[in-house]
Amino acid sequence: MDILKLINDQISNQGALSKLGESVGAKPSQVQQLAQLGMPALLQALGRNASTSEGALALDNALAEHQDDNVDDVEGFISHANTDDGRKMLQHIFAGKNDRVQNNLAKQTGLDPSQVSGLMAQLAPLLLGTLGNVKKRQNLDSSGVAGLLGGLLQQGGNDGLMGRVTNLLDSDNDGNVVDEGVGLRKGFLKK
Repeated sequence: MDILKLINDQISNQGALSKLGESVGAKPSQVQQLAQLGMPALLQALGRNASTSEGALALDNALAEHQDDNVDDVEGFISHANTDDGRKMLQHIFAGKNDRVQNNLAKQTGLDPSQVSGLMAQLAPLLLGTLGNVKKRQNLDSSGVAGLLGGLLQQGGNDGLMGRVTNLLDSDNDGNVVDEGVGLRKGFLKK
């Protein structure tokens, strides 16, 4: 299952793009551009975090909490998204590099950093809900979740979108985001 395609399909409808854009004062085309970079950045960071058994278990537990989220109705989901929770998710997912990633996304999309923050706080819960749904449908445990993310990251390769996303997360410019530190700990996404 191509989760990036699933997510992009979910938010490529005009209603969802408009609703997201209205929430931060952005055009639907800007929202779509951000989603095309932001979602893979989230996946890359989640994959990095799930590369350890502790991180994979924490992510598995977080996804279990979101496995029944109704992400099929994207507009409805966005209307009820808890952006405070979304911001907390981003802090955990990006392991202290949230501001850096969001500033880089702002530069690449032409959006203001506050707009990027508002949009990413809505996209993160959508992604976790989607991954939670996949986890439930495929009956994945923590190693299955880590394997799913690993497969997605390998599928992206170094040349395309995932390569560009690596630049958003790679603070020491060595081309490797795995050494940037694991952001998921036992308290991942606790309310």
